[in-house]
Amino acid sequence: MFNFNGELLEDNTSFLNEKNRGVQLGDAVFEELRVLNGDIIFLEDHYLRLMSSMRILRMEIPMNFTMEFMEEEILKCISENDLKVAKQIKFTVFRNSLDDFSISDNTISYFITSKTLTNPFFILNQDDYEVELFKDFYKNSSMLSNLDSNNKVLSVVGAIYAQENDYQDCLLLNERKQVIEALNGNLFVVKGNQIKTAPLTDGCINSILRKKLIEMLSKLNDFEFLEDSISPFELQKADELFIVNNIDGIISVTKYRKKKFVNTIAKNLIGKLNAAARMSLTKSV
Repeated sequence: MFNFNGELLEDNTSFLNEKNRGVQLGDAVFEELRVLNGDIIFLEDHYLRLMSSMRILRMEIPMNFTMEFMEEEILKCISENDLKVAKQIKFTVFRNSLDDFSISDNTISYFITSKTLTNPFFILNQDDYEVELFKDFYKNSSMLSNLDSNNKVLSVVGAIYAQENDYQDCLLLNERKQVIEALNGNLFVVKGNQIKTAPLTDGCINSILRKKLIEMLSKLNDFEFLEDSISPFELQKADELFIVNNIDGIISVTKYRKKKFVNTIAKNLIGKLNAAARMSLTKSV
């Protein structure tokens, strides 16, 4: 079921017309969220990030586009029978205009899709997960790279490369050949008592789970946390690599080239992450 501008449409309804610049030009941003028992995990964080993304892209934000409005529109997609299961929500906003990039009135439309998740809370993926650098194309270190936009061609090509070479994921580089993230989320590198992730200025996605993990890691007394550029040479020297995203939770990297990794810190963090998720639901009640 689709929620398009507040109207529920059937799956086979087409709204891919010439004014859908999200489809025609990739002129769209989105948020992926988890809904549990009718409550949206980290709702305020997702709402503020979506508003920030729309402002960066100079979209006109309607006066009624409040956090409460966003919540109501999301919950329209969830039937009473689905309230007790976990749902993945994708809230997409695109600009209304003809498919001529030089002509725009900056007003927006939105559509919302949902699907059922197997796990209600975040999990730690401990399956074999081998990664490799993707060097065919680079991601620019700019503010636009921090957004979740509909321009995912780099991720698509990278995923095909990973599949062709039997990797579970690839690590992306920016134009300065710094490691910024994985195709499947933000990358964290552990070496000794130091944990670090790429800064936003290097071009990584500014995800909500990245933000939540940084808040947690900054409070760990036994570790030093850094937002700092990551060199490819650091990867094989690391003790642990893990990837985070808003849907899967935490994914432990098991192998990069000849190096195999432990998952000690990831195991420690998954409980803290789910505690924070539960706390966000408590605050919203």
